[in-house]
Amino acid sequence: MRMSWYRALLALVLGSALSLPISAEQKVLRTIVNPFTGETLHSYVAIPPNDPLVEKLKQIKLPPGFKIELYARVPNARSITIGLPMGTVYVGTRLSEVYAVIDRNRDFVGDEVLEIANTLNMPNGVAFKDGWLYVAENHRIIKYPAPEFDFYRQFPYAVVYDKLPPKYAHGWRYIGFGPDGKLYVAIGSPCNVCEPEGIEGTISRMDPDGSNFEVVARGVRNSVGFDWNPTNNLLYFTDNNPDGYGPDQPPEELNIVRKKGLHFGFPYVHGKNFRDPTFGKGKDLSKYEKPAWEFQAHVAVVGMHFYRGKMFPKKYQGQIFVAQHGSWDRPEPVGYRVVLVKVDKDGKPIGQEVFAEGWLDPETQLAWGRPVDVKELPDGSLLISDDFAGALYRVTYVGE
Repeated sequence: MRMSWYRALLALVLGSALSLPISAEQKVLRTIVNPFTGETLHSYVAIPPNDPLVEKLKQIKLPPGFKIELYARVPNARSITIGLPMGTVYVGTRLSEVYAVIDRNRDFVGDEVLEIANTLNMPNGVAFKDGWLYVAENHRIIKYPAPEFDFYRQFPYAVVYDKLPPKYAHGWRYIGFGPDGKLYVAIGSPCNVCEPEGIEGTISRMDPDGSNFEVVARGVRNSVGFDWNPTNNLLYFTDNNPDGYGPDQPPEELNIVRKKGLHFGFPYVHGKNFRDPTFGKGKDLSKYEKPAWEFQAHVAVVGMHFYRGKMFPKKYQGQIFVAQHGSWDRPEPVGYRVVLVKVDKDGKPIGQEVFAEGWLDPETQLAWGRPVDVKELPDGSLLISDDFAGALYRVTYVGE
């Protein structure tokens, strides 16, 4: 399903007419025609010669001892998943493409960017398990068999689940496999503020074949990131609250699903105590689960990741990296950075600090990049996607 008018609108709103365009020197390496779909797929040099983004990255501020580098140029890069054992990075978008970033020489820098597909319907969510690449479109979840077995031999996909609500507002799905082996999907509410219908406004899960679908959490407005605490296996997710209530309210959220069936408040209450002036009337707010942590209003929290590696110093291990995509309707922009949310031994958030910033120019207040997702490579380095600049960045710790 390809909607040219919607693609054009997204290009304007989401910045896919890039402020730092991919160089014309990012030449096509291969052209493949998928015999099952008729798609003409291309692969590209991952990092073009003389790419201006390499110079722009010098503006990013990190804690002492850390370094950020360009991993690959990937247009409209959104959600990330890592394929094992090859370490291939798969990237979803909010347009129609899914990409694989191939690192052939294992130097943790992308060598080739390959289109897996380019006629999908908002394939934001990607997840990898047991040799299958799962892709969440707006209206369904599909999977590709063994894409790492032979990148250039196109196999037909299989439909896993096709009953997602086909509404476009907040319709970019996020997926991931939990420690229980089930596939989880965030299904946004299709509005700024409204009463969700059916499975809208939920985080739900199913078996890998799409069976045994069930709702895990309700009262979710627009979650585009979740992960499990490796110490207690609880699900944590970010959520973005409504616009239109002023520049400083309501706060964005980090939530913990302590048991199945909790309701996290939308559309009745936003944050811990902000009662919605329309939908919250007469509601007992104590019935709804409060967020475990509140972020500044409109920073647009998206991807999050519990750091499990050993490359970074001990203070970062077991802590949460959260991408803040950045505000779009605030007089003074906020976000456009990656923050560290610190948790105690029980997994309770107890503090926050800036980890990476500089995508927003402090003088002009113009952004040249917008962090989206955060994932960890097998060596413990951190990948950050950026859908505005069209890139993946790799953060390493090199010592102070």
